Amino acid sequence: MSPDVYAILLPYCRLGTGDVWQDPLSGHVVGCGDATDTEFALSLVKNTARPTLAVHDPPYNLVAFERRSIDEYAVWCRKWIDITRDMLSEDSSLYVWLGADQRNQFQPLPQFMLMMADTGFEARSFITMRNQRGYGTQSNWMAVRQELLYYTKGRPGFEVRYTDIPKILRGYYKEVGGTVTENQERSRSEFIRPGNVWVDIQQVFYRMEENVNGCFAQKPLKAIERIIEASSKPGDTVVDLFAHSGTALLACERTGRRCVTMDIDPIFAEVSIRRLERFRETGKTGWQRGHPFERELDEKKRIDLSSGVGAEA
Repeated sequence: MSPDVYAILLPYCRLGTGDVWQDPLSGHVVGCGDATDTEFALSLVKNTARPTLAVHDPPYNLVAFERRSIDEYAVWCRKWIDITRDMLSEDSSLYVWLGADQRNQFQPLPQFMLMMADTGFEARSFITMRNQRGYGTQSNWMAVRQELLYYTKGRPGFEVRYTDIPKILRGYYKEVGGTVTENQERSRSEFIRPGNVWVDIQQVFYRMEENVNGCFAQKPLKAIERIIEASSKPGDTVVDLFAHSGTALLACERTGRRCVTMDIDPIFAEVSIRRLERFRETGKTGWQRGHPFERELDEKKRIDLSSGVGAEA
């Protein structure tokens, strides 16, 4: 986002650093602050049940702020991981989206994994979500994956979910109660369960209704809802320290959970709130080719034109 665009949008944000928005309908909480600010982050959950699930999508290399070494990045991650651990209930789950740059020794994925070894979280799965679009050259394999790490604290529950992919493979036979059965006969669903490779979720791009322009790392709503429904129960509290486009907030609204989220940037905190409000008003999950501030900017344009000032002034 250019400095000029940022300066235009900032006055329309209802939160500044240290401010908190409390949703009067579902009890969601949106804060504006640094994910490594222990006092502020913990204050967001002081009036809620302790979260049973955390879903984080941090900036992968801090380019949004400044270039730091990979060791500094790992130290930074450890700070918000420790805060998350203190936030969560005794039996809880943690999911972290994290990049692996194949052009730079797969950083920061291995450093993050090593850092997590002594945090009190137990590694459970390494999930890959396949993108329909990727990047690469004719001299390398195209990069089409997003990495998702799954950890647990204590002994949380896990609710088996099913995809929309029908079962088509047959041939796994075994004897059950004296009768030889085939795998589909023993199944509880005609659809397959998601494994740790997700190929049935469309990555977000501008033609999709859920698209939020300006949120380039936006995660699919279906992916976050899959996580929430598998690793929490209706009425539980879910925490997300990096709100960005507000996907976790919207997913919690749609699945009957309470979301506690925050972002260091007032604009993304505002985008998250507006996305929730837009969903409640229209049922739409995003702006597709529009944007969250189109109402105010359209009004500003009309004012500029009526006063004889060019729209670009």
